[in-house]
Amino acid sequence: MSTSVPAQGSAQSLAQALAERAGGTASEGFGPWTVDVPPDAWVDALTAARDELGLRFFDWLSAVDELEDGFSVVCHLADPDTHAHLVLRTRVPADAPVLATATTVFRGAAWHERETYEMFGVEFAGHDGLRPLLLPEGFEGRPLRKDFVLAARAAKPWPGAKEPGESEGDRPARRRMLPPGVPDPTVWGPRPARGGDAAPEPEPEPEPEPRS
Repeated sequence: MSTSVPAQGSAQSLAQALAERAGGTASEGFGPWTVDVPPDAWVDALTAARDELGLRFFDWLSAVDELEDGFSVVCHLADPDTHAHLVLRTRVPADAPVLATATTVFRGAAWHERETYEMFGVEFAGHDGLRPLLLPEGFEGRPLRKDFVLAARAAKPWPGAKEPGESEGDRPARRRMLPPGVPDPTVWGPRPARGGDAAPEPEPEPEPEPRS
């Protein structure tokens, strides 16, 4: 079913039209309008957004680890003429994170899908090159999953747990240390007069000697 949207339609009208077209839901969060669609409608929704609603500018694609709820795959699209934009989102299960590739609609999604596969383990069916992109050869694990253990965090205490210069046996500092390069405000700048004493008058500059 084709949905008619005014050429200068707002992000809300675009989101609602796309939700109706793809069998999803539209909502307004803290950022752009978001359209949630089922995984099997992902490519159809992308195609409708591009061909029917004018959202032909692909910006980025990534994922969010929702733990036992699976992985949300998020795509940001925009209309280069009206500057209207929205987020298209779907969710794949944690035990089978597979989604049809968006590269059949937007070739620019290829890099983003490689990164998302590498960092989250979401596989994009139909992508012709899900090879390593950022991580060194032989790296094991998915670094952006919430269950991934950071080696540096496990090997040593979190550096923000104590003030700079404190050791294990020190009591917590009452006064925070200044960052490097920040002068102590008590030793720089003009000082106000205290105790009724007037601030010292500045010494007059010497007059220039007359030329011979």
